[in-house]
This record gives sequence, C-alpha cells and structure tokens, in this order.
Amino acid sequence: MGASDSKLVFKQGIFRLSKDKSISANDPYWTGFWELPESTEDVFSLFSPVDIRRTRDTSFANLETLLLAVTSRLIGLANHPSFPNPDTAPEKDALNCIRILTRLLPFMYEADHLEVWEDNFFWDTRRRRSRKPQSARTEVLFDGAESDDKPLLHDTEESEQTKPLGEELIDTLTDLLFHSDFTLPISHTARSKVTYSIWQSGVGCNMAVGSTKEFESNRCEILRLLLTLASKSMYMPSNILPVKGVKAITYMATCPDKQIVLSVLCSLLNTTLKYNPASWRVPYDHVVFKDPKQILVTYCLQLLLVLILYPIPETSYGQTPKNNYRHFLGRLHRAQDFQFLVEGMTRVLHQPVHANSSYLPGSQKSLKWAPEMIMLFWEALQCNKRFRSFIIDTNRAHDFVILIMFYALEQKTDPSKQGVVRMCIFALQTFSVEPTFGKSLNKKFEGQESLPASVRVANFNGTYADYLIISIYTLITASKGKLDAIYPALLAILKNIAAYVEHLSTAASSKLLQLFASMSSPGFLLANETNHALLQSLLESVNAVIEHRYSENPNLIYMILRARKRFEALRSFTLESGREEIERQERMRKEQANEPPMNSSPVRADSTESLRSPNSSHTRTSTLSNVPEENSAFAIGDDEDSEAEDDHRPTPSQSSPATHNSRTPSVSSSIDDTMPLQLRGLSEKARGKMPAGQPSFSRQNSTTSLSSHAAANLSSGTGFMPTPQWIETWLPELPLHTILTLISELSLQVSLPDTSSPDFHASLDAIRGAEIRGIDPSPVRVHLFEWSTLSLGWYESLLWGFIFASEMVVSKGTVGVWNGTLIRLFKVQETAAEGPSLLAPRGAVDAVGSNLVQRIGSLNIRGNHSGSDGQRRHSGNGVNGIGTVREV
Repeated sequence: MGASDSKLVFKQGIFRLSKDKSISANDPYWTGFWELPESTEDVFSLFSPVDIRRTRDTSFANLETLLLAVTSRLIGLANHPSFPNPDTAPEKDALNCIRILTRLLPFMYEADHLEVWEDNFFWDTRRRRSRKPQSARTEVLFDGAESDDKPLLHDTEESEQTKPLGEELIDTLTDLLFHSDFTLPISHTARSKVTYSIWQSGVGCNMAVGSTKEFESNRCEILRLLLTLASKSMYMPSNILPVKGVKAITYMATCPDKQIVLSVLCSLLNTTLKYNPASWRVPYDHVVFKDPKQILVTYCLQLLLVLILYPIPETSYGQTPKNNYRHFLGRLHRAQDFQFLVEGMTRVLHQPVHANSSYLPGSQKSLKWAPEMIMLFWEALQCNKRFRSFIIDTNRAHDFVILIMFYALEQKTDPSKQGVVRMCIFALQTFSVEPTFGKSLNKKFEGQESLPASVRVANFNGTYADYLIISIYTLITASKGKLDAIYPALLAILKNIAAYVEHLSTAASSKLLQLFASMSSPGFLLANETNHALLQSLLESVNAVIEHRYSENPNLIYMILRARKRFEALRSFTLESGREEIERQERMRKEQANEPPMNSSPVRADSTESLRSPNSSHTRTSTLSNVPEENSAFAIGDDEDSEAEDDHRPTPSQSSPATHNSRTPSVSSSIDDTMPLQLRGLSEKARGKMPAGQPSFSRQNSTTSLSSHAAANLSSGTGFMPTPQWIETWLPELPLHTILTLISELSLQVSLPDTSSPDFHASLDAIRGAEIRGIDPSPVRVHLFEWSTLSLGWYESLLWGFIFASEMVVSKGTVGVWNGTLIRLFKVQETAAEGPSLLAPRGAVDAVGSNLVQRIGSLNIRGNHSGSDGQRRHSGNGVNGIGTVREV
C-alpha cells in the first residue's frame, strides 16, 4: 500500500470511529491505528480536533476502546522479547501508539465531565487474566496474532490484581527511554534490553553512550507523550493545581527506584546542558533545515522542569512523599558537577545576546528556552545550598547577576514577558540571602561597556553592587507600573545586601535617595493603605548600610545629609500637610500645562535614562522615576524641598508589603482569590481605570501620577480613604531613628559642597572620620521569597506557558500538541500573523498572553533570621496565603 493510500484508509478509519456506535475490541479495524500512519505529522494532520471531539461526544465507547487498544499494544510491544524486531514487534507500531496517545489525551483532559472516567480508566487498580510470563508480555496485541478465542478485554475466573493502567504506561515509557536498539545502542554485555544508561556525559557519567538520529527521534516521541501525560496541569485553574496535583507527575516524581530516578534525571540534565548551539554552521541554515537535536533538548529541559519543580500534594493520610527528582538535584555536591551546570546554563543564557550581535543579525540560531534555563537555575539555587556557595565562591555569581538583569531589563515593558521578569527577580532574591553574595558585589565591574546597549550604563565606573542598585532603580521606575507586584522583592534584594555593600558610588547612592524621595511623597503614601510598607522597607535598607558599613559608604551618607529636610519632614507628616502638598502640586501642574512651551520650566528626564544608553531614552513614558535630584530646581535636601516634579511621574503602586517583624499578609479564602486585597474595595468604575493589558493583580495606581491618583482617592466616596488615625498606625513605626540621629550628629560637623566642588572629597573624608553616637547595629535579617499555594500556581502556570508556547507553532518537529484545546491554567492570546520573511516564511504566532499569572493573589516576602536550604512554603488548605514549611 502506498503512502497516499494508507493515509486515505487511515482517514476513513477515523470517520468510522464516530459513525459506528460500538466497535468490538477484537475487530481487526483497531490495528490500522498503529499500522497505517507513516509519521507524527500523519497522525496530527489526519486526526483533527473536530474528529476527536465528535468521537468523544457521540461515540465515547469507541474512543475508550481505542485508548485501551493502543495502550495495551504499546505495553505488549515494549515487553516483547524481540522488540524492536520489524516482523514480530515492529518499532513503527510502538511509535504510532505513542503518537495516537499524544494526540488524544489533551482532548480527554479538557472535558471536565470525563475527570471521573479518567481516574477510573488510568488510575484505578485493575484485574487481568493470569498467564505464563511470556504470554503475558504479548497480551492484547489486537492484530489477530493471538489464537486465544476468549474476549481480550474481560476478566476471566483466573485473574490477578495489577497496577493502574496509567502507572503501567509511565513505567513502559520510562523503560523505552533506555531500550536497546530503540533509544540506546545494542549492548552485547547487558542482561536485559532495558539498561538505565545515562544518555550523555556530564553529571553522573563520564562517557556518553552512542546515539543516532533515529534514537534521538524516538526519545523525542516518548518525551512528548510523557509531557502530554503531565499536561493535565494545563486544564486546571492555577489556584487548584498545587493543591490537587496531577497523578501522572506525582507517580513519576515519587518513583522509589533510585536507579531510574538518577538515570532519567542525569540523562535529561546532561542532554540539556551539553548542547552547544554555537558550533560552526552555515549562516541562516536554521531557517532552511530543522534541527532534531534542538527539539530533543527542548523536551528534555521541559520534562526536567516539570519533574523537579512539582510540589507533591499533601495527603490526608500519612506523610507526604518527597519529590525524588528535586531531592537528588539537591544532593549534588561535586565541584565538577557544579562546574558542568554553570557552563551549560551560561552558554544558553549568553546565546541570545551573541545571536543578535553578529555581523549578520539572525544568521545564527537563537534559542527560545532561555526562560526555562533561568527557571532551572532558580530551582538549583533553591534546593541546593552547596550550588549557591559554589557559584559565589568561584565568582560566577557576577555573571549570573548580569545575565539575569539583562533578561529583566530587556523585557520589563513587554506584557507577555512579565512572568519571566518576575522570575528573574525572585531568583536574584534567592541568591541575595547568602551573606557572601552581598560581599562579592563589592568587586569592581570591569567590561561593562561590552553589555548590550539596552542594559548598559553610560560612564559607569563602579562595583557590581552599584550596577545592581541602578538596575533595580530602573526596573522600578521604567517598567511603567507593570512590575508593581515585585517591588517588595526588589526592595528585599536591597535589604539582603545592604549590610555588606561598600564604596557605593555617587550614582548608586543618588538612586537610593531618589527612591526615598518618591516613596516618601504625600501622593504616594496616601494613595493606598500599604504603600508605606515599601517606604519602610527602603528605610531599613538605608539603615543597614549606616549601621554596618558607615565608614565605607561616605557617598551615601553625603546624599542623606543633602536630603535631611525630607527625612525631618517625614517625621512630622500629617494628613492635612499631605493633602496641602498634593493640592499645591496639582496647581503647579495646571499652571505649567497652561504656560507656553518656550516659557515652561524644563522638566528633568529620568536620571537613569540619562545614564542608560540613549537607545531607550526616547521611548519611555512618564513614570515614578522623575524624582528631584541634587542638581535640579527642587534638589533633594535643598531649601526648596519641593515635590513639584512629582506630579510628572506615576506612582510605584502598592504591592504585597514587605513584612516587618515577620508579619505576613494572608489571602482569605472567603474573598474572591483572583483579586488582590487592595483592589477588592474599588468600584467597577475605578477598576476600569486601570491600564489596559495589566495583569489583574497589578495595583490601581500603576501608571497615573501620585498626586492625581491620590487626589482622586481622597475625594472619592469609594476605595481607600486615609485618616489621621490610620497614619498614626504606621508613621511612628517608620525606622527613622538611625537616619535622624546620623543627620543630627553630622549636620554641624560636615559641610555639603556640590559634588563638582574641589571641597567635595574633603567632605567625604570628614564623613569617614566622624564619630557617630547613638546608633547601634541591629541584627542582619534575611528576607526570603515565600511560597504559597497561589505563588506555586503562578510558577507552574509560567512553566506550562513556556511549554505550550514552544509547541504552538507547528514546524521543525513541533506538532502543536495542545493547540485548539481549552486551556484553563493561563489565557492564550493569538496575534495576527506577520508577513512572510526570510526568518519567518510562514508568519508567526505570539505565544502566551500577558495575564499568565492572573490568578495569583500575593507573592509574599517574609523576613527571617536564618536561611533555609531546600525549603518551600505552601499551604495545603485551599488558598490560604500563609504557608507551612515542608521538605522538598
């Protein structure tokens, strides 16, 4: 039969599925599903979503029989002693069974009414006839080869209890990943055809086993089906997924066989990190030819992440089993293994930078899995403290700081990349809990000029700490309010490193004080009920520098003295004075708007943009960053200590407050968990004024000016209404004692010339030598990222968004496994296809929409006196935001 004839017969067989109401399990018709297709493309193109849904909704018994037939055939083939013999146990049959299952399962998962059926079909224990071992291996072939006349799908009097079909399927697929002459070379010394040999050299293996394109293609097919089995995650809401879990992933992650876990873990890890996309190639060859190796690496990395970040759901009986993949990743300890991980990760993370900086832009293949690699890096940081120490001790921490900040800064205003930016910041926060990390940042940053223009700081001459502080300032002020949910995390990074930084430059010190000027403005403090927590967090960072590294940071002390009137005014802040200031700013703004352009006073642009490369300075809109500086008309600490320029900048919106004294905000399950607490008091009209495209948990004043929004709040009958009593609940608690004592001690001892004055350095020397009384160092506190049910749901939705997006465009080996199905974990937003080009001859489809993390209600930060190695916090009781500690 020719290829076209077999396709026609296969399509006719698909039509019959929905026509005939109940086809016998013993009908030879079923053999066509594993004998006729010639490729993966045949299965996915001929077995359309319409065909599957029509059969599911009108002839479900046939679909159930098909699933059982191909599953049983696959298990029987894998257990056949001569597999993959082309005559008795063909490889083609096994691959087609895998393809059919991959095609069908997403459409079973999307149907809520089939959940009970799925549990019974795949996860209930079964009974089957007892047979001799050899006969049992060839049971239910559905190809007429069996001479047994008894019904193949019914129990007989002689039966035995066996494991659930889903578990047997996963065991079979795992064995096939290491099957001789199918995914591994033939071994003449092995006793079994299944030898758990690690595919690639690296962790746990010094010599790679041989491989061929056929073996790698077969591995791709198996990995794709394993991902499909795990993709039940995509059909559950993000607040339910961490609590309920997915049985297929739970079974894989809790596998008790150490040899299997280590073989799978090391094979996936080594294949991912060993791949080198920078090997010599003909320019633009990736446009014409598909690279099956890259597809294999993609599936390896994705399945690896699915396994290691999966939180095992808590059980109502006994102890919750541990995730063994995560456990053994945390047990790595050899320096050569860590070196292998670091080299592989940095190779991938560097690649997008190099791919776009060649003489022929786009001529080299640009990897799409840099976000997944950042996720793997973050996982390694969380579960392996020795890995964190290795990176810091070998000075590789600097490389990762720059790379992570590159991705965060590069994508800070892209709505579809906000989850990636958040993940970058949380990874840095995890990094920053190590005291040695903060100390390592005091190294001078050489070669900053070689950075891409979008993240380069012009005329920079400072340390890694300076660069990090300036970059954090830029993320807060230049993200147009899109990153307000991670302001607490950004400030937590500052607090974690503050007690260790030395020799902060004038530029970095200025940025800290500009943040203070903005966050202490009345418009910001009165905008909502939690913005004061961000100010408190920033003040704690400044205090830590003063208390622990006073003499090593004269530039910061100088900036504080210049801003002394702001600090003193903050202590006497009242609701009445705040309202007066907001009204004054509003009058000035209107007056400036009515003045002719030639007579209007110049408004200073964001100082960071004046430092950053000019490429991005012309595309920014007004943001929080337009704060007074020492050289402006309303300089920080000048006699004209005014907020006149504040009305040109939007507020950094409120977000989950950084906690003080380990206070953690909770999310009540009795309130709509999809809406942050800060938004639940707003009217629909007020919510409608939020910027379009914002994730639902972004705060209400993200891209409006401080003064205008605060005025609206103060005059509105709904929403937050500040009162004098409310101010008294937090104003006395602001940690101003250290700063005010410093100002009191130094104001009469130190003159404050301009930074360009010849006397400036003499003033810095006077600051270094001054004796400060009344300031006692407080204990250094670590501010950890706290896992909750909602944050775990966000994290898993981010990963599955990556997986969905990488499979979405059908080309070069991807088949669109989940295209057209009803995804519930995140929203999919398709954009209009681009016109054809050399690099995108078919057009392009953007991947996952901007609200990937829509349902997360809070990402909390809790101060702690000690770090935690390999611990995640989450709640197993609904969606309560207060976490409980569990081992991972």
